[in-house]
Amino acid sequence: MSDFIDVTGDIAQWQKLLHEAGEHSGVELDEELESYLVFLLMRYLKRPDMAQRVMALEFLEALQQDRRQREESLREVGDQCLLYSGLFPQRAERRRVRVSYYVELGRGAYRNLADNLSELAQLFGRLAEEFVPAMDVLQGIRAVGGEASGLTPLQAHELWSDTGSRAARAELRRLGGVEPILAAGSRRRQ
Repeated sequence: MSDFIDVTGDIAQWQKLLHEAGEHSGVELDEELESYLVFLLMRYLKRPDMAQRVMALEFLEALQQDRRQREESLREVGDQCLLYSGLFPQRAERRRVRVSYYVELGRGAYRNLADNLSELAQLFGRLAEEFVPAMDVLQGIRAVGGEASGLTPLQAHELWSDTGSRAARAELRRLGGVEPILAAGSRRRQ
């Protein structure tokens, strides 16, 4: 048996999965964001240590670091928040926070990168703006595999009302068979 890994095959498989997940969630990512997600998934595939991290502390610590280390740390925070909110939303409940907590923290990390970088600023700015659609595609991966979204009905409603997530809205329709509506004074952010 060979130790050779067919990276191009892996890339094609991840791209196919993201296309299917995007179709399921009603979100089409452009090539740049799709490529970022493919490499993000490949990079974190073998990182079980990610579950032990406290993102808010890492975000605050990153802001105190020198520029190069700050960029790396903020990217880690943004990427991990995207993965948490997209693939592991049930972790939010275990940590007694809303899924939108990870959305806002991840957006903040990417926005900080975009505001303070000359190189790659546009990409991180787009990730900050397109965080929710990217998260929706990652949540769609579960559906492609025949699994539920991982969101409880309360999480789905909170995520939809807090962020406008299409995947959360679809999950609410699937769970209750009704069209969700926003309550007066809700915090929805697009």
